[in-house]
Amino acid sequence: MSIYREYDIRGIFEKELNEDTVTKIGFGLAQKIKGDYVAVGYDARSHSPVLFEYLVAGLNAGGKTVLGMGLVPTPVNYFTNYQEWDGITPTASIMITGSHNPPEYNGLKITVDKAPFFSEAIYALGREIDGMEFPQTAERKVIEIDALTRYKKFMLKEFAHLKGMKERIVYDCGNGVAGVSIVDIFEGLGLNAKGIYVDPDGTFPNHHPDPSDEHNLVDVKKLLEVEGDIAFAYDGDADRIAVLTHKNNIKGDQMALLYSMKMDKPTVIGEVKCSQVMYDELEKRGATAIMYKTGHSNLKVKMKETNADLACEVSGHIFFKHRYFGYDDAIYATFRMLELIQDGIDLDAELAKLPQVFSTEEIKVETTEQEKFALMDAIKEALKTPPADFPHIKEIIDVDGVRVIFDKGWGLVRASNTTPVLVTRFESTDLEEAKRYEHALNTVIAAAKAGL
Repeated sequence: MSIYREYDIRGIFEKELNEDTVTKIGFGLAQKIKGDYVAVGYDARSHSPVLFEYLVAGLNAGGKTVLGMGLVPTPVNYFTNYQEWDGITPTASIMITGSHNPPEYNGLKITVDKAPFFSEAIYALGREIDGMEFPQTAERKVIEIDALTRYKKFMLKEFAHLKGMKERIVYDCGNGVAGVSIVDIFEGLGLNAKGIYVDPDGTFPNHHPDPSDEHNLVDVKKLLEVEGDIAFAYDGDADRIAVLTHKNNIKGDQMALLYSMKMDKPTVIGEVKCSQVMYDELEKRGATAIMYKTGHSNLKVKMKETNADLACEVSGHIFFKHRYFGYDDAIYATFRMLELIQDGIDLDAELAKLPQVFSTEEIKVETTEQEKFALMDAIKEALKTPPADFPHIKEIIDVDGVRVIFDKGWGLVRASNTTPVLVTRFESTDLEEAKRYEHALNTVIAAAKAGL
C-alpha cells in the first residue's frame, strides 16, 4: 500500500512498480473510468516505456483502448483531456512519471473526467486490487496520437504576439521532458533563447531535476550571469517552474502576484506555505485570495469549486484557468511570464515594492510514514495549551497541518503527503521574531516526538 500516495501512485521500478502491480492497477482503473478511451504518456525514465506496456495490458483487459502519446511532459498529458482525436475524446489520462524523484522511482498521475484521481480514490484502488483476480490479457489496443505536436501548435498560436521579443532567455530542462516541447516553441516564436540539458535522459546526468533546490540551479545561474536577461528551470516532468532574474529567484507565491497583475479582480488560490504578503497584497488589489491545502490535486479541485483564475504553490506549480484549462503547466507559465516582460513590467521592481518579510525555505523534520500523522495530532493538542514562554497566538489555521498566526508573522507545521517528513516554514516582518517562532514551534515538535 505504500505506493498509493495522496496525489499519485509512486514507487521504485521492479521492486514496487512491477508487471503484476502495474497491470493490476491498469485493470482496476479501467473499472473506475467511464468511456472507452484512456490517453497515456510517459516521461524520460528508462523504465517508463516498460511501465507503459504493463499499464496498457491492464487497461486493455479492463475493456479500454489506449491513446498512446509516447514521451511527453505531464502538461501535454493533461492537455489531451480537452482535445478530440479523430472523433475520440478520452475520458481519462494517465501520466507515467517519477517527477523529480531519483531515477529508480516512477509513478502514475491520473486524471478522470478532467479531474484529479487522488486521495481516498487512490487508497481505495490499492485496497481493491490487492489479491485481485486478473483476467487473461486482451488483444493489445493502442491508437497512437501526436499530442505533442498539437500542444506545440496551440502554444505557438496562443503566444504568437511574443514574436520579436529581444530579451535574452536562458533555460535549464534538467534532462527531463520539458525539452521535447519548449525548444521548438522558442524557435517557432523566433525568441532569443538558449537552453542547457534539453535532451531527455532519465539518469539525470547533470543534476537532479528539482528546481526548488538551489543546488540544482547553479548552472543556469552561471548562464544567466553572462548570456541572459531572464532564466527558467523545470522539474523532471515539466509541471513545475523556477523563474530567475539577476536579483531574484522568484517563488511561486511571488509569481502569482506578478501573473495576477494582468487579471481583473481575479480569484487566486494559494497553499498554506504561501507568504502572508501574497494574500494581503491580493486583497489590497481587490482580488479574492483563498488559502488551501498543499498539493496539485487539492488545488485543481478547489479551483473548479471556486471558479478561480489562478492557483500557486511556493515550489513552482502554477495553475492557470485564466485563458487556459486549469492545470499546472510550467511551459505555459513560461510564456505568461514573458508576456509580462513584453508588456513592460519590471519583475524585480515589482517585487521590490512588496513589504519586506523574513521567510525560511521549507525545513523538513525527519519522521516515519507510520508516525507523521500521529505526530501532527500531538502538535495540535500541545498548541491548545502552549508553554508559558510561547509567543502569543492570534489564530490557528488548520486547513492543512497548522499555520500558527503570531503578532508579527506565522509558522507552519504540516505532514508531507509524499515523504516521511514534517514540513515547516516561518515568516515575520522581524528577523529575530522569525527565529523566535521557529525555535518555539521546534520545541513543541520535539516534545511531541518524545511523547510518542
